[in-house]
Amino acid sequence: MLVHFQALGCRLNEAELESWANDFVERGHRLTTDADEADVVVFNSCAVTGAAERKSRRQIRRLRRANPRASLVVTGCHASLDPDTVRDGLGVDLVVDNRDKDGLVAQTLELPALARRAAATPRQAALDDPNALLLRGRHRGFVKIQDGCRYRCTYCIVTLARGDERSRGEAEIVDEINRLHAGGVDEVALTGVHVGGYGSDTGSSLSALLGEILARTTIPRIRLASVEPWDIPDGFIDLFSDRRLMPHMHLPLQSGCDSVLRRMARRCKTADYERLVERLRGAVDGFNVTTDLIVGFPGETDAEWQATLAFVERIGFGDMHVFPFSARAGTRAARLPDPVDGATRKARCREMHALARDLRQRELERHVGRRVEVLWEQPVDGEQSTWVGYTPHYHRIRVVDPSLAAARITTVAVAAVSPDGGALLGRADRPARLVEFDAAALPARG
Repeated sequence: MLVHFQALGCRLNEAELESWANDFVERGHRLTTDADEADVVVFNSCAVTGAAERKSRRQIRRLRRANPRASLVVTGCHASLDPDTVRDGLGVDLVVDNRDKDGLVAQTLELPALARRAAATPRQAALDDPNALLLRGRHRGFVKIQDGCRYRCTYCIVTLARGDERSRGEAEIVDEINRLHAGGVDEVALTGVHVGGYGSDTGSSLSALLGEILARTTIPRIRLASVEPWDIPDGFIDLFSDRRLMPHMHLPLQSGCDSVLRRMARRCKTADYERLVERLRGAVDGFNVTTDLIVGFPGETDAEWQATLAFVERIGFGDMHVFPFSARAGTRAARLPDPVDGATRKARCREMHALARDLRQRELERHVGRRVEVLWEQPVDGEQSTWVGYTPHYHRIRVVDPSLAAARITTVAVAAVSPDGGALLGRADRPARLVEFDAAALPARG
């Protein structure tokens, strides 16, 4: 059977797709990037905001209309929070709760239509290259290390959708990374709902896991997905002395004002956050810190907003994900008084986006003139001469070099920042012209 995958939302959703894809392939099925030709479509939904839930529902409807004969399987946070609506109102054949995701492939193959087909069709041999990640056109592996979260930030619905913390075993994670590397993958990102909480249920820790990965794998590049700033213990930063651990961390801030952070039930004060960033940058040259920020949280005054703007500029983030506050039913934040009106939220978002663009350009300019190793991901618009990839600091870079290939790591010189300030422009070791930058042609950041 042909199986197609889509996800909306976090890197954890992508990591889960990769695991299921490998499972389908190992069972003799094939993958397709075309939803219209698939026999099975699996969609991993999101519910981080009200907008994400609406997008999830729209995408489910599109998938059903595009291929009504396919078996449509939906999982993820939106499906887990509102399974009846997804199952009964959107034409879905199977809804899999987040807590049952490990059995998704088996449950899918037990659907009556698929079971009959499997019984009538001889089993195909698995593909020669069982690495479903590369078959799906991806070149960085997202490795799920844990699920669930024990904290309850007042705005977050994901902790309810994902449940208690559950960590995978260190040996299992190491084995997965070694399999990915053997299959041609040279970079992995460790992901989860609460990455820094790894080991809370097993007596291990994120530091211990990283130590095992560095000792028992040879994969060239290891990244961390989003890590809460209060989860960075003493000695953790020393691990970055191994250059295989990439010099970039995404540390969610959410607000640059302590009074707003208290209303969010965040466990980190701005002074602690600033000291952490200083330690990271002091330990590793050019360490890139990116973050998330919620704009217009209930009760956010003009003074609190100005404090956040000042703090963000002082830290100098390499990039930011900026979200207007979205009240989610079932969270404490949805019941807080003094909501910020929509017009103010939009104006503040515009102001923060403008600051983010300025800070991103400053960050990129610091790398001009350096030589950097780049993991190349894909040609731009199908051109085999122009490629886009990522540096160790997680900066997007573009270069003209027809000798490149996907999933290769090569060294290039950083020649300039793109005119829109959104990426680096590189120059290959061999003679090559500097590309004209077209922001619209770049793939979405993932």
